Amino acid sequence: MSCFRLATATALVAATRPLPVGSRTSRFLCNKSHQEFALARRPFSKTAEAPGNGVKKPPNGTFKLALFGAGLGAVTGSVYTVYSRWTDGDSHKEHEHTPPKRVENMPEGVRITKRYVNPKDTSGLDIVLFQFQTCPFCCKVRAYLDYMGVSYSVVEVDAVLRQDIRWSTIKKVPMVLIRQRDGQYVQMVDSSAIISLIATYLHDKRTDIGELAEFYPHISFFDDESKKKTDILNKYFLMYQDRAPKSVTKETEETDRKWRTWADNHLVHLISPNCYQSMSESLETFEWFAKAGEWDVHFPQWERNMMVYCGAVAMWGIAKVLKRRHALSDDVRSHMYDALDKWTTELKKRNTKFMGGKQPSLADLSVFGVLSSMEGCQTFKDCLQNTSIGKWFYDVKEIVEKNRGQLYRERIEGVVPAV
Repeated sequence: MSCFRLATATALVAATRPLPVGSRTSRFLCNKSHQEFALARRPFSKTAEAPGNGVKKPPNGTFKLALFGAGLGAVTGSVYTVYSRWTDGDSHKEHEHTPPKRVENMPEGVRITKRYVNPKDTSGLDIVLFQFQTCPFCCKVRAYLDYMGVSYSVVEVDAVLRQDIRWSTIKKVPMVLIRQRDGQYVQMVDSSAIISLIATYLHDKRTDIGELAEFYPHISFFDDESKKKTDILNKYFLMYQDRAPKSVTKETEETDRKWRTWADNHLVHLISPNCYQSMSESLETFEWFAKAGEWDVHFPQWERNMMVYCGAVAMWGIAKVLKRRHALSDDVRSHMYDALDKWTTELKKRNTKFMGGKQPSLADLSVFGVLSSMEGCQTFKDCLQNTSIGKWFYDVKEIVEKNRGQLYRERIEGVVPAV
């Protein structure tokens, strides 16, 4: 509508603005029979040679152009409005809450890759994790589950075709299906929300996991550019309600949320510009991904090669976009070093082994999970040489691996053995 008003105003101004009159370039003529005035913008000599006194008014190009622009703007705006409402019927809704989805049964065609089974696990949880092995957010979820000694199943998703999540309207990983007491599965996404939900349940198992999931709904909002976005509400909060442990204080909760948020909003965004900054390093990174994720075992050779080479090229290009988006300099390594120095400086300030004190907190596990996603890359090797992150990293890794359940492989050459 604003475009239409601007174009209309331009037309009115152009139509009413006086034009200069010169002795040789214009004449003011009067046609008595029609009582009309016309401004003849032509040389005087050519006007004098025109037969008769009836001079035809030439078209006003500025006025027609303005009308055309106004019409075009109105039509374009109307079409865009109709298209936007057609593609997103809820685009006008803000702060809309959408609860987590439920799945009645395990979807058909889901192929379990492996299971981690801990005989000491008393959680009673039945968890299926859909993941990319080296995705930073997936590594965060695994780090927490392993540290807590929780048993879970893994579905390794093809990063290109994503066939194992075709059943889901949500195409992001990590994603979990957790069995409720009624036999249905609650579907959760977002690594931080998944961790907070499971941590809340493990603290007090009297409430069903499905009921606790209601505390973490999707919420819609509009960003600074008026684009509609969605996020998970309360994803950095553990819902203790009135049963908070005595060891948890307001300060410890705020510290945990601060560094978990930092890991998601800052640290993780430094990985792609570093690991894929050149084509050779991008290819080297994906070769390590293939090794760490056992792509040769779980996928056909053609699919494995497509994931490596197509992924390396795609992420090399995406890394450049992310570098500009996050305002990183050409020396991207320095930004990673600065981030890790910030973390270790805080540990020294607290004079503790971990951010959680004597044992890793959710913040420790989040930062560890993010960094473990690039453990086999050149970027991580450079970080070990140029920062003091190594001691803390391997201390956390030792505890995580010690608590992890026993690995059972399942998807090997099409054979699915029973556990």
